[in-house]
Amino acid sequence: MPPPVNGLAIAALVLGFLCFLPLVGLVLGVIALAQIKKRGERGRGLAIGGIAVSAVGALLLALFFATGGARSFWEGFEEAARGSGTTFSLEVGECFTEPSGSLEGYTYDVDTVPCSAEHDGEVFSNVTLPDRDWPGDDAVAEVADERCYELADTYVMDRWAWPSDVDVYYFTPTRESWEFGDREITCMFAHVDVEGSLTGSLRADGTTLDADQLAYLEADAVLYEALATGPSTEQFSVEGALEDYKGWASRIDEALGEQIGMLRGHEWPADAAEQVAAHVEALEDARAEWAEAALAGDADAFHRHYDQDNALVEGPATVTARKALGLATTPPVYEDEWSEGDGAGGDGADGPGTVV
Repeated sequence: MPPPVNGLAIAALVLGFLCFLPLVGLVLGVIALAQIKKRGERGRGLAIGGIAVSAVGALLLALFFATGGARSFWEGFEEAARGSGTTFSLEVGECFTEPSGSLEGYTYDVDTVPCSAEHDGEVFSNVTLPDRDWPGDDAVAEVADERCYELADTYVMDRWAWPSDVDVYYFTPTRESWEFGDREITCMFAHVDVEGSLTGSLRADGTTLDADQLAYLEADAVLYEALATGPSTEQFSVEGALEDYKGWASRIDEALGEQIGMLRGHEWPADAAEQVAAHVEALEDARAEWAEAALAGDADAFHRHYDQDNALVEGPATVTARKALGLATTPPVYEDEWSEGDGAGGDGADGPGTVV
């Protein structure tokens, strides 16, 4: 019976052809030659072949690292993992479609399209997270929820122009993409129905508005920011937190003063000056009501002044001024709007019409 073939000789040849394990094949080939000589086994040619192939592989591997090929390979791998047109490369102002037609769950790839065409989302901001260890899905989602809603108004400055069927969505890094350096949250507008679509851009900021529209909306934002600081009506009624509501009224009184000053300080075009002046007069009346609300002795008095303000802040004079400036003229609809005696209400941060 012929002597057996040395197993390490066979392994040396096989591993020598595996470019990522050439050194292992080289070591096994040397050990195999020693064993063959000592034991009288077959396989000397296999061992020598393994040593030769492993030596060539080790040389190529050394050149790969020495010439920067490894880095280029890794960078290419990262780029492929992210990919052009994926959620990692969307820019502010771009619109896109998602292959599945839904933004639910994980999204690995999107196709950018003109915003004038039907699309699933419109990017309005990108938020970069700190470069540190993976913070966890919940922490990333919390930052995305807070920052994206904060930044939405910088892209759609006119709250009256925000369609009722549009909401804020976002793409966030995953644990896997974080390993490849993904630190970006992509904030976007999309249809409230996750399988619905949009047509046309929602952008209304300094890139799309004229100087007069921009001046009006910047003043308008002062009031809405103050309105957003109100107590949550889901937790506190006026009766249960009168002092908090009076403090809110005082902040709105101050904000209205700033808004009025900004509107008066701008030189309006002839065909809108009269309308804006009437709007300012209505805001002055509204400010007087908020000032009285800030001094209210009880909840009934607060409600009385608050109700008067609603008809002034978003009333006919506001609509007329907006029309003259070419802005949206349909007042926003607030969810869970308060009506006396029913006790229902939404978040006081939503704006007028939400006090309970």
